[in-house]
Amino acid sequence: MSNRAVLEVIALDAEDAVAAQAGGADRLELVSDIAADGLTPAREVFARIRAAVDIPLRVMLRAADGFSAGSAEDLERLGAQARALRAEGAGEFVLGFLNPDGSPDVAAVEAVVAELDGCPWTFHRAIDRAADREQARKALADVAGLDTYLTAGSADGVDDGLAVLAAEAGRSGEPGYGARLMVGGGLRLEHLEGLRAAGVDAFHIGGAARPDGWGGPVSPAAVEAWRTALA
Repeated sequence: MSNRAVLEVIALDAEDAVAAQAGGADRLELVSDIAADGLTPAREVFARIRAAVDIPLRVMLRAADGFSAGSAEDLERLGAQARALRAEGAGEFVLGFLNPDGSPDVAAVEAVVAELDGCPWTFHRAIDRAADREQARKALADVAGLDTYLTAGSADGVDDGLAVLAAEAGRSGEPGYGARLMVGGGLRLEHLEGLRAAGVDAFHIGGAARPDGWGGPVSPAAVEAWRTALA
């Protein structure tokens, strides 16, 4: 069985997607408006990216900065976006909502997931803002399609979350810990050795793939450096 780790790269457009695939990315996370930490991309953008690359794409479903699902009308619009993306061929997604008290908004998650036709999806870094990570995991464990948590182990990033990440990786397969742990959020190459030793096998990068910052495109060479480090 292969020991190859998964490398996921954020793509904002088709140029990013082509560069990430050329560098060896295994999967893309598609978002818009990175200034708001990533919102749902337009259906047309998804279509251009899907036509440009042949690796898996996970599409963000998020209407506004923060981790609230918003009003009933906001949630309805997000559901409509999910249906439109499904109609365009999207088959993997990223989402996650919290209540004001930091508990997972399971009702909102389930409302959006109901539009996904059983597609696999990632609960994103909302987990790092949850009041109780374990309670959140157990509350979400039976929601259809959840197969990944994207997490830094801390709201402040991987540097502060390493102990949590190692502990959670060690609980893989326990109730609430069946979904894959994908590490991202301030991730640096020097983190990889310790995380791999702890059993982490999936990694997510955004700014690290862009030597010129978010104003510049993904660099194939930068992605290749991560792919090589994870080989």
